[in-house]
Amino acid sequence: MAPVAGDTQTETVTRRLRDGMGNGVLSFPLTAFHDDGSLDPEGFRAHVAAQLATAPGALFPACGTGEFFSLDEDEYRRVVEIAVEEAAGRVPVVAGTGYGWAQAARFARIAERAGADALLVLPHYLVAAPQDGLAAQLEQLAARTRLPIVAYQRGQVAYDVRAFKRIAKIPRVIGLKDGHSDLDRLQRLTLAAPEGFLFFNGAATAEIQARSYAAVGVPAYSSAVHAFAPEIANAFFAALRDGDHGTVDKLLRDFYVPFVELRDRVPGYAVSLVKAAARLRGRPVGPVRAPLTEPSPDDLAGLKTLLTTGLDLVGAAL
Repeated sequence: MAPVAGDTQTETVTRRLRDGMGNGVLSFPLTAFHDDGSLDPEGFRAHVAAQLATAPGALFPACGTGEFFSLDEDEYRRVVEIAVEEAAGRVPVVAGTGYGWAQAARFARIAERAGADALLVLPHYLVAAPQDGLAAQLEQLAARTRLPIVAYQRGQVAYDVRAFKRIAKIPRVIGLKDGHSDLDRLQRLTLAAPEGFLFFNGAATAEIQARSYAAVGVPAYSSAVHAFAPEIANAFFAALRDGDHGTVDKLLRDFYVPFVELRDRVPGYAVSLVKAAARLRGRPVGPVRAPLTEPSPDDLAGLKTLLTTGLDLVGAAL
């Protein structure tokens, strides 16, 4: 991370995120909608409060699991405001932003006014781009916000070492979330990183690969499971941290692997299954927005059975 003279905010947020990711799962809350598809602010508030009650390491509203791509600017503002209000300084709030840098900067300004601590920059929209363009995208955004930035490589965004060194020098770029699971590439990036740079495992259902990521120096991870079953997510985190390989293996074998197999049946299930599972737990998160679709009745029944199994494993009830 390139130093910014007098930028105590960046230093403070980096420290708080480092502390948080070492002590708990990173929470990516679901954005709540009414049955007609409109934003449900109070449903979202209740969901965030329930997430915070389980002591996550940080809160990441309006990101992929939170259907950032479906929110207009007013809805985004309200979601970030509620997250900040509920967090009340207890954990860092890292708001999603994305699209091209001009639109990402608009969302960044909204997040800044709403009180977010930092930004997670989601992959840009549609087009493939060369490495210099990927780096320039972050440079343009960083020049237009005072918030610290975590880059996210996934989809069409994948940094090589040269581009990574360039983005790591950008003022206020403090970390990288990886969703590619290319551990050879990731190891090269961690070795090229400046001291204190943050890395996050952002693979889909990150617990599946948590041990592999930790082996290359990236133990912190986001957990979609935490959005509907924090009991399972926290039990896995504790077992992994404590070297309880028997519990890790059992949770992987009997819950996480079957969940991934169900998730992979239909595009978009990485979000819609999570939302359906949250509703099964009584969380007022509502439906997904198109283009995502709800799980089929058969898949919903399988999800309920699997969720009951996972909760049983950690001594919790549906």
